[in-house]
Amino acid sequence: MIPLESKLESSEKEFTEVKSMLEEHEFALGGNWDYAHGYFDRFLDDEHKVWLRMPFDVINGNIDSDTQDLDAKIRMGQPFVLKHIYNEGLDKEAHPRTFGSLVDQFQEPLDKDAEVDGKWVSKAKQVLGEVEERLLH
Repeated sequence: MIPLESKLESSEKEFTEVKSMLEEHEFALGGNWDYAHGYFDRFLDDEHKVWLRMPFDVINGNIDSDTQDLDAKIRMGQPFVLKHIYNEGLDKEAHPRTFGSLVDQFQEPLDKDAEVDGKWVSKAKQVLGEVEERLLH
């Protein structure tokens, strides 16, 4: 993980404004959000292994996709670049499970925080600059 300096860090914005603008730049709301914080994620490579992640905290209101209650105001955190190395293929030692899928056939990631090549850091900074330009003006 490589933290990036950003003019957006600590800025406060309406959640819907940020979400809408970031979606125009190929970001998606990460699946691991909750009512208090979350991440906007954008893959930087074709294999979807290198990501620009923009964390945020909810400072008031709600983000609840079930009720479409999206009146939140958020505070942006420090963006960072990360890389996941996935263990591709099926697990030869798959274990049957009672709940969920019948067989847990996929292997764990080899490295959840792999070294990030400098070209991806440069690309992340470029994308971040474009986002800053839109959100701060």
